[in-house]
Amino acid sequence: MNTSDTATILEDAADRIADISRADLQIMLRRAALRLRNAGGISMDDDVEEALRDLAGEFGVTRNDMIRYIVREWMEKNTYLPVHDLDEDGDVDGEA
Repeated sequence: MNTSDTATILEDAADRIADISRADLQIMLRRAALRLRNAGGISMDDDVEEALRDLAGEFGVTRNDMIRYIVREWMEKNTYLPVHDLDEDGDVDGEA
């Protein structure tokens, strides 16, 4: 079942909510929640996916966390976001 099928089923259920059994409604809502939870969101070329997997493994984070990190770093370096300032009294984990 693809995303548009799920959306169509949910829209149809909303149109006839009084006719749907509680069990069927639970199944549809659980499927929708599962789709949302597992949505990859961004698909990349194979070489980029491989590099992301390697980096995520090195950093010990998930693919999505790695993408968030890369995008934030790029936006900070290109002045789309303010750079995070370190407190003078804060920890720097061995980096200055």
